[in-house]
Amino acid sequence: MNTVLFVDDEPLILRAAERTVQESGLRVLTAESAEEALQIIGQEEIALIVSDNRMPGMSGIELLTQVRTMCPDTVRVMMTAFADLETVLAAINKSEAFRFVVKPWVNEDLLAVVREGVARYRIIRELRDGDETRYRSIAQTIELKDPYTRGHCDRVAEYAVRLAQTLGLSETVIRDIKFGSWLHDCGKIGVPEAILNFEGGLKIDQFELVKQHPLWGSEVARQARMSQTVINIILHHHERFDGKGYPAGLKGEEIPIEARIVAISDVLDALFSDRPYRKAFEGKRVLDIMREMTGTFFDPVLMEFFIPIAERICIT
Repeated sequence: MNTVLFVDDEPLILRAAERTVQESGLRVLTAESAEEALQIIGQEEIALIVSDNRMPGMSGIELLTQVRTMCPDTVRVMMTAFADLETVLAAINKSEAFRFVVKPWVNEDLLAVVREGVARYRIIRELRDGDETRYRSIAQTIELKDPYTRGHCDRVAEYAVRLAQTLGLSETVIRDIKFGSWLHDCGKIGVPEAILNFEGGLKIDQFELVKQHPLWGSEVARQARMSQTVINIILHHHERFDGKGYPAGLKGEEIPIEARIVAISDVLDALFSDRPYRKAFEGKRVLDIMREMTGTFFDPVLMEFFIPIAERICIT
């Protein structure tokens, strides 16, 4: 489950990549051609494949595209010294490449991509094969990246389930809201810990990276064939009722109700908890802020049902 395959027609490149990654404790295999790589993939469970693009015979894009069909869970990374727009678009559209590594690489950057890719593979497999206990365990593992969010997913799930029950939603939907609440931040596995734990305002490029986590997380959930309710929560929990959220800029009831429910629950816990950049707000101030955000961030109808729940949480 922790095997990484590097593919390049230059032996020196393969040896350098192998040395860089082996120190992390991962098992590394190498292939000097796409054809050799396909033979290995037919015999081994490969978590991550990192392939050069320009090789004699089959190109890297062609290889990764075949891998996508043969073993879709295997995470695919393109390594190239020629990262032109045409190559990037082809790799994204044809092979659904997870990341790009540009030669010559920085060892720390390569290692980070490999670790993130292997973690993504594990999550996909565990989500597909897992049960309720496994889903919660995955959420807790992701929270370890950010000590300020310990217990956050459990609390968000608790608040979201309370609201869903108050609304009279079906038991199946409520169960999926619980799972989606646990997993809503699973895309943060691809965000560096230095950014998650940054004390202060993020730079524009850092925040743009953080904003990718709903997309990354929803891709993992979709690949793991989770329910549409869970996928909607992961993808849309940062949308705003006024349409100014992300990643899709959905507005009002365009946002799936399950995502609107979890968005409210997510913000309540964020306000009521310490963060790297501020201390937790006291209960009455949390309620005031939540009311101020109604109509812009939050669905006003849902907030009518949620405010009594929030009062019991914040004022004890």
